[in-house]
Amino acid sequence: MLRAQQMFMQVGLLLVYGSILLLLCSYGAHRAHLALTCIRHRKKLEGLAREVEPGPGPLPRVTVQLPLYNEATVARRLIEATGNLDYPRDRFEIQVLDDSTDETQAIASSAVEALRARGIDAHYVRRNDRVGYKAGALAHGLALSSSELVAIFDADFIPQPEFLRSVVGHFKDPQIGMVQTRWGHLNRGASLLTSVQALMLDGHHLVENRARYATDCMFNFSGTGGIWRRAAIDAAGGWEHDTLTEDLDLSYRAQLAGYRFVYRADVTTPAELPEEMAAFRAQQYRWAKGTIQTSRKLMRKVLSSELDLRRRIEAVFHLMPHLAYPATVLLTLVLLPALVFMPATGIRTLVIIDLPLCIGATGSLGAFYAIAEVAQGRSAWHAIKKLPALIALGAGLAPHLTRAVWDGSRHMAGEFVRTPKRGAMQNRYRQVSSLPLAEIALGLVSLASVAASLLTGHWFAAPFALLFTLGYGYVAARVLGEQLAERAAVASQKASGGSAGVEEAAGMARAA
Repeated sequence: MLRAQQMFMQVGLLLVYGSILLLLCSYGAHRAHLALTCIRHRKKLEGLAREVEPGPGPLPRVTVQLPLYNEATVARRLIEATGNLDYPRDRFEIQVLDDSTDETQAIASSAVEALRARGIDAHYVRRNDRVGYKAGALAHGLALSSSELVAIFDADFIPQPEFLRSVVGHFKDPQIGMVQTRWGHLNRGASLLTSVQALMLDGHHLVENRARYATDCMFNFSGTGGIWRRAAIDAAGGWEHDTLTEDLDLSYRAQLAGYRFVYRADVTTPAELPEEMAAFRAQQYRWAKGTIQTSRKLMRKVLSSELDLRRRIEAVFHLMPHLAYPATVLLTLVLLPALVFMPATGIRTLVIIDLPLCIGATGSLGAFYAIAEVAQGRSAWHAIKKLPALIALGAGLAPHLTRAVWDGSRHMAGEFVRTPKRGAMQNRYRQVSSLPLAEIALGLVSLASVAASLLTGHWFAAPFALLFTLGYGYVAARVLGEQLAERAAVASQKASGGSAGVEEAAGMARAA
């Protein structure tokens, strides 16, 4: 009887463990597919990454929208850079869409007046409320504009002078609805955290976007560093704010309406990466929650559309990548009993338990990010040597982003919690974060899995369990360290009679 119960438990564990690995390996296989697509279409991608001449006649009129909300550290830099765009002054205008409640108002309005004094058509625009957050601000600005094209830059980006001239030529084709350019990274080398973030974003831009563009699959406007045809926005129904990823939502609606997108990997707009773990987690939370909300909103339309099966399958992977995070948490919890109750007594168990974990965790990551590095002229080794840190950080983010997936699956919309930018005043804005209790608990479970893997002979599982331990521990340690530093700064400010200058909105506390 006891033996039968033990066998039943082993079979149950194997089924759960196998299902989780199957899901994670499917994402790995898809990542490998995207990497191979970039290799297979290498020559085509080289041809697509080129400037298109706008043709005879006057250049199209462009409105450049700069949505701001409490961006005192970077607002002036953004507005001044936008004023340096190399484009006929009678063919573009700048809209500073400022919903700020702090000194950003004075900084931004002053910067706009300086542009106007130079003869640049710049407008400082405020609303009576913050309805719709960024999407609402963009829609409000659009109602005040009559331009054919609309470029958008977030506060932490620095548009380069040649940006508009480099991309407007694509709109000669009336079916082109949007041109997205690549993000650069001003502070890539600031820390391990920023270097891994840069690698993650490079994988998205230089592998995912290029692969989808080369095969005529749908990809998305990244929220900044891109330019829209006004008619495409209108045909899609305009900006909507029932999800936290209004850019992804509008992108799919516009492409389902028949417009095509262009990706220009050769045009780069530098931007700032979050340097604090709390800010990075809040950003990732918003993206994960919003992506799940968008998939809830549009998945049925995508699956019932006239897209062929290949494009629909790609869209499913595009809209549901964050399911990997709940799977990672479940893997952490299931791995320990699997190691204990299914000892590695032979090659069969080794193949069933250890080898899939090894392949599922690393099988496609190396090639995926190596291609992203090579596409920038770097060595593939730059990506490979950061692979352990990338895996560890992904695991460390898993519990926080699992909450985001759960939240997005139950609620639409929500507060748009912007990512604090360091800029010139590095301590002006901080993200409030809750105690990392889940990360600490999962780190202890993973540490127990390391011990179990060594005691039971699951040698392949040991290094990955160790990476998970380090990932959970790293995230927890960074969050706790930032909280202690923040409390010390607040105490010091109070003792000196000053203001802490810390942004502690209730929505930020909930999101982080």
